[in-house]
Amino acid sequence: MNKPESAKPKEQFVQSVFESIAPQYDMMNDVLSFRMHKKWRKFTMKKMNVQQGDSALDVCCGTCDWTLSLAEASGTGQVCGLDFSPNMLQFGQKKIDRDGWSNNITLTQGNAMDLPYADNSFDYVTIGFGLRNVPDLEKTLKEMKRVVKPGGMVVCLELSKPTWQPFKGVYYFYFQNLLPLMGKLVAKRYEQYKWLPDSLKAFPGREELAGVFRNIGLQQVQAYPLTGGIAALHIGIKEKQDV
Repeated sequence: MNKPESAKPKEQFVQSVFESIAPQYDMMNDVLSFRMHKKWRKFTMKKMNVQQGDSALDVCCGTCDWTLSLAEASGTGQVCGLDFSPNMLQFGQKKIDRDGWSNNITLTQGNAMDLPYADNSFDYVTIGFGLRNVPDLEKTLKEMKRVVKPGGMVVCLELSKPTWQPFKGVYYFYFQNLLPLMGKLVAKRYEQYKWLPDSLKAFPGREELAGVFRNIGLQQVQAYPLTGGIAALHIGIKEKQDV
């Protein structure tokens, strides 16, 4: 885990990255993942099986694609989205207003490592492609566990590390070399997209992250590799007596 003194500089740097790429964020997600992120989120929503009226918190919600999916699945339930980037939230709010979910979704600027919500508040707490960006991922997951209801679900959808060769070599070449160049060509941002592959280097692999889920006390932990392991879905349940 990162030491506390190193957390603030990373937090400020990551915030500056996402503030700057917010206008191109959705387009670049489609380009860089070949639109696979939509398929991954659809698979995740199927595994979650959100019911009408369920409540949810989407941590590091960005421009709110997953937040909106949660609201659509819940229907009448209250959904909250939290992100530290005002620009990302601004673009997310435009989508929410456009799609008519303003009464169901509340957005908050805040810190994933210090969630401004009471214990046991939500049926689901999710984080999509944000966990590798926080200074302390274990602290973030503990906060997610704290605010989810007993029996509720903590869900992480994130990039991961493929292990199968030769796909592993091809993937890392693309991610480390071609992705930043595409960011420069399409979004006019090189350093910001060069940072994205760098952020994955220190991030735990699929089984390691499943171990973190178990270490903080989540139960029935499931870890699914997606598209050859370049992404992974992790799900854990908070014990009903764990309040």
